[in-house]
Amino acid sequence: MTPPGSSPAGSPAPSPADEILDVVDEHDVVVGRAPRGEVYARGLRHRCVFVLARDAEDRLFVHRRTATKLVFPSLYDMFVGGVVGAGESYDEAALREAEEELGVRGLPRPTPLFRFLYEDDGGRGGGRGSWWSAVYEVRCTLPVAPQPEEVAWHAFLPEAEVEARLADREWVPDGLAAYERLRAHRSGRTAG
Repeated sequence: MTPPGSSPAGSPAPSPADEILDVVDEHDVVVGRAPRGEVYARGLRHRCVFVLARDAEDRLFVHRRTATKLVFPSLYDMFVGGVVGAGESYDEAALREAEEELGVRGLPRPTPLFRFLYEDDGGRGGGRGSWWSAVYEVRCTLPVAPQPEEVAWHAFLPEAEVEARLADREWVPDGLAAYERLRAHRSGRTAG
């Protein structure tokens, strides 16, 4: 099977909108499959992964998405990640997406932390619908080279600096929700 986002040698890369995703119900059970473009357009529930990447100095990888992204263009994010392809596990998607977005190979397998159902209100970026979201963490000690078609700007920042910038930057809403839940997870609380 060719992994999501890649194509066999010699053939043109498929459009991200054509990537096939599993459609899931409110219990994260697969109920069908559809192309990503249709999933987004119809607001169908699907699966995503969020990977918090830390460097050797414990700083967080933060980036600004390119203006050409299908969902939440030009917004900041403290996670790397993306959609889970049809038939792909959350764990497989977490490693694939982290390596793709950081531009590295040989990353350790990300550590799963928790899952939650994200409900989008259809605000900026056209991400209406809901998606099951698996949150992971990984240590990246490799030099990063993010994909220019995915990442417009990036840096590893101390977590205190990320916290200070939460109010003065426009963050992807699902990443912000995942980060709030991560803070609650760390403190032993349940996020709403």
